[in-house]
Amino acid sequence: MHTGKRYTPLEFFKWTRHDVYWMLAIATVPTALYAFNISFVALPWQPIAIMGTAVAFIVGFKNNASYNRIWEARQIYGSVINNSRSLAFTLRDALDGKQSDVVKRMFYRHFAWLTALRFQLREPRAWENMQQRRNLEFRQDHYEVAEWKSKLDEELKVYLSEDELKFILSKKNKATQLTAMQSEELAHLRKTGVINDFQWTQLQQGLIRLTDDQGRAERIKNFPYPRNFASIATYLLLIFVVLAPFGLLKEFARLGDGTFLEGYTIWFNIPFSATITWALHTLDTVGESSVNPFEGSANDVPITQISRTIEIDMRDMLDEQPLPESIMPKNNIVL
Repeated sequence: MHTGKRYTPLEFFKWTRHDVYWMLAIATVPTALYAFNISFVALPWQPIAIMGTAVAFIVGFKNNASYNRIWEARQIYGSVINNSRSLAFTLRDALDGKQSDVVKRMFYRHFAWLTALRFQLREPRAWENMQQRRNLEFRQDHYEVAEWKSKLDEELKVYLSEDELKFILSKKNKATQLTAMQSEELAHLRKTGVINDFQWTQLQQGLIRLTDDQGRAERIKNFPYPRNFASIATYLLLIFVVLAPFGLLKEFARLGDGTFLEGYTIWFNIPFSATITWALHTLDTVGESSVNPFEGSANDVPITQISRTIEIDMRDMLDEQPLPESIMPKNNIVL
C-alpha cells in the first residue's frame, strides 16, 4: 500500500518507460513514411476514434473491477482485525485467569494463524503480475515483501510448541488446521467444565467468523479477474495503440497549412500519438497491477502490517513487555 500523497512523475515514468519507448517507435514509423510522401498509410480518424472510445470504456470497467477487488480485500482484513480482537478479549474474560496458560497458548496459536494466512496469500499465481520487469524493478528499488524473505516454519516456531509445529507443517492448508486446533481446544474446555455452553458458543462463533474471513480472502487470491475480459481489453488496446498514429497523420499534416510550419507539423504526430496511447495503456496497466490485492505489489492490502497490529493488541491484553514494533512504511510503501 502506498502511504504517500501520490506516486511521483519520475516513479511513473520509470515504471512505464519501456512502454513509452515502444509507443514512440510505433508513432515514428507511419509519421516518417507519410513525411516522405508515402501518403496511403494515412487512415481516417473516425473509426479509430470509435475504437478508442470502446477501449476507454473497457479499461474503465477493468479499473473499476480492480478497485472493487482491492476494497473487498481491505474490508476482509478489517473484519480480521475486529474478529481477532473480539475473540481475544472474549477468551481472556471467559477463562478469567483460571487457565492463563491456555489463554496464552490460544493467543499464540492465533498469531500463528495470522502468519500462515499471510504466507498463503503471498504465494504466487500464474495470472499475477509480480514477475513483470516493471514490477520487479520497482520492488527492488522501493520495498521488500516480508513473506519472501523469511521461511514460514521459522516464523511459526515462535508461536507453536514443537509437536504443534510438526503437525501444522505436515498440512496443506496450515491456516485452516490452526483454526481446527483452536476449535478442538475449545471443545476440550467445554467438556471439562472450564467454560459453559454459552461461552463455548460465543467463542466458536468467533472462530467461524475468522474462518469466513479466511475463505473470502482465499476466494480473491485464487479467482483471478476473468481472463476473457482481461484478454479482450489487452487485444483492443494493442490494436488502438498501433492504429492511432495512422489516424492522426492527415490532421497533423494539415495543422501547419498556410503558416511557416507548413510541412513540419506532421512530426507533431509522434509525441501526441504517443501521449494518447500512453494514457490509455497506463490506465490499463494500473488496473492490471491492482487487480490482485495479495500478490506482493506496491498496491497490495498491507496484510503483514495488519497482522502485526493484531499481534501487538493481543500481546498487550496479556500484559506482555516489550511489545513487537509496528511495521512502518519504507519509501512510502507498506505491506
